[in-house]
Amino acid sequence: MPVAAEGFFLDPGYRGTLQQQIQEMVLEGIRAGRLRAGDRMPSSRALARHLGVSRITVTLAYTELVANDVLEARGRSGYFVSAAAPALPPARSAPPELDTGIDWAARIGTRHSDHGMPPRIQDWHAYPYPFIYGQADPTLFDHQNWRKCALMALGRRDFDVLSHDFYERDDPMLVDYILRAILPRRGITARPDQILLTMGAQNALWIAAHVLLRPGQSAAIEEPGFHGFRTILNQHGVAIHPVAVDEGGMPPEAIPRGVSTIFVTPSHHFPTNATMPAIRRAALLDLARRRDFLIIEDDYEFETSFLRPAQPALKSLDRTGRVIHVGSFSKSLFPGLRLGYLVGAAPFIREARALRVAMLRHPPGHIQRTLAHFLALGHYDALINRMNTAWRRRRQAMSEAIAQHGLNVAGSGDFGGSSFWMRAPDGVDTEELAARLRQDGVLIEPGHVHFTRQPAPRNLYRLAYSSIPQARIAEGIARIARAIG
Repeated sequence: MPVAAEGFFLDPGYRGTLQQQIQEMVLEGIRAGRLRAGDRMPSSRALARHLGVSRITVTLAYTELVANDVLEARGRSGYFVSAAAPALPPARSAPPELDTGIDWAARIGTRHSDHGMPPRIQDWHAYPYPFIYGQADPTLFDHQNWRKCALMALGRRDFDVLSHDFYERDDPMLVDYILRAILPRRGITARPDQILLTMGAQNALWIAAHVLLRPGQSAAIEEPGFHGFRTILNQHGVAIHPVAVDEGGMPPEAIPRGVSTIFVTPSHHFPTNATMPAIRRAALLDLARRRDFLIIEDDYEFETSFLRPAQPALKSLDRTGRVIHVGSFSKSLFPGLRLGYLVGAAPFIREARALRVAMLRHPPGHIQRTLAHFLALGHYDALINRMNTAWRRRRQAMSEAIAQHGLNVAGSGDFGGSSFWMRAPDGVDTEELAARLRQDGVLIEPGHVHFTRQPAPRNLYRLAYSSIPQARIAEGIARIARAIG
């Protein structure tokens, strides 16, 4: 990698010659890991011009570093960091925090870190048995056609989308495809002014909460439920009312009076996988009309209904405009895409759009157009079919392994999905179980993080099959069974 001359600075208080200081700057850069073996150093002319010194000074410094095997000269190609240069120390202490005298506790207006998301294992792919939720299997993704679509988005024809600031607008090609092909699959009809693209479902939920809720108001969420709902509501100072779910999701009759908004996952409850039946959906909408509350519907994973066709979204039954629909491509494509959408009444979308403008204008145009091409050319549908075929097989393999080893399924979903909601015997703390299994190469997700009320049950956990190869499922389940005993 070429090293920029602008990364070097002379210290006016340095006690020594300029030549010595340049040598020490190079050595320090190598020790700190900024310069690595094979990196091409700035030319002597460029570095001399940047530092305001004579070229011979830089040349002499480089020559000395070559003599000490720190750099190597490659003919007319220049100077490069040598493979024999001092190695990076195995462990480095972080630089000390500067004592600026600033009282950050007093300066920070609102504390968001107190309501953060549960900790995640970043190197999950290094474990042989990762039964973790929400990660993609790279072997299933259509890398070749995604790359082609990205190149199309970079082409001259689409250059305006790539380079222009759309201000508050979204890519019309992507919006049109969502309106004509994605939403109709959920039974939803909408206009362009009733949809807003977001940086994933989490961003969509945050925007919706910020527009609709004020501190002191009340909202109902599922118990157990998506911890992201709880985080967002806590950050907005909203009173939370958890409503215990059953095999049909959130019971409308259990929703307390006085709430202004409820957050639900009716098509695929998070994390138990329950699906809300049609009669309960109708009752929920009727209750919302009579009590005058709004519904935010997180419609994640609807594409993974490989056992039975997915039920129409709650939004499709909405005749009064009370449902805000949230969708995402992050689960169906890959989590790092961070692209989702909101569907709601035009007045709500207008305010949500204005809020988004203040935060980030719009999602990157290149990503929007790449996805638009991927959808329009049929690659998205082909990918979903391929994923569902693989997930059906993995689900079957996991179901057989679970039955063989006598593990207890608390919820698995009738339509498909990507996980099982599990119950360990009473007295088993699944957080401790997860720690022990991690030492054995197995990753599971403890279930207590999905509960609002405390103390939460400690014997629930989730097993996902979206990112683990089918061939490893049986052994992974066997190791879980052995650890539970």
